[in-house]
Amino acid sequence: MKDYLLLSEEVQQAKEKGLPIVALESTIISHGMPYPENVQMAREVEEIVRSQGAVPATIAIMDGKIRIGLSNNELELFGKSENVQKVSRRDLAQVIATNKLGATTVASTMICAEMAGIEIFVTGGIGGVHRGAETTMDISADLEELAQTNVAVVCAGAKSILDLGLTMEYLETKGVPVIGYETEYLPAFYTRKSEHKVPFHTDSIEIIAKTLKTKWDLQLQGGTVIANPIPEENAMDETFINGIIAEAIKEAEANNVIGKDSTPFLLAKVKELTDGKSLEVNIALVKHNAKVGAQIAVSLNKLI
Repeated sequence: MKDYLLLSEEVQQAKEKGLPIVALESTIISHGMPYPENVQMAREVEEIVRSQGAVPATIAIMDGKIRIGLSNNELELFGKSENVQKVSRRDLAQVIATNKLGATTVASTMICAEMAGIEIFVTGGIGGVHRGAETTMDISADLEELAQTNVAVVCAGAKSILDLGLTMEYLETKGVPVIGYETEYLPAFYTRKSEHKVPFHTDSIEIIAKTLKTKWDLQLQGGTVIANPIPEENAMDETFINGIIAEAIKEAEANNVIGKDSTPFLLAKVKELTDGKSLEVNIALVKHNAKVGAQIAVSLNKLI
């Protein structure tokens, strides 16, 4: 792995000192938000992680290496560049081998984090089973990764453009724990809850950390979803956003947008139809996830 992993100086020092580290994805920078909001968000999220006593490690592919931790200039490069490839598990080897710029998704960030020995990863929302998947078979690789990769993912649930019920069923089939933090319901990204209850919930960061340690001590392979709702003051009205999402999905179908292009298309369309409000919400929930994720990483670090 040493031929492919390149740790930033900050992350390398954190590893040597045994400090808690939080992985962050880069797709949200290159494909999830426009410039310059994307770079500003990335820097602010890193600072939130540091403020909670952990070390941020934004992960990306550059110059044939998996970069674990990016400099300010590198964040700027990913935020501005238009030729950044979206990299999931299937794309990882090819993008590294051809020295292309690659932004890691939830799935590939989990893979790279595990390679680097990082157990906590913060994102906005996980991918899942897309609406109509019974005919399209459009199911995010994030779910398969959660079934096999030992990294906990702190998120505001699954993106509400998805079929949340089928996503929960898929996670159950794969034996992936879904822990609600201060909620009994799966958050729906833009809103605090969906109609789907989570199997376990707690108000304690320490219990989450202990549960993660116990899971991996028992050699129960795979990750865990830590479902952390968006703060009340930032949440959108459920009826309003569901109507917007339905309209965005119709446009995606009309334009035959499928596969890995569908999520960026839908999120961009939702942003357009909400006059940018959805972007503000997205930024708010990522920041909140960063705070909670860093707290979990600090608590877990004390147990190991």
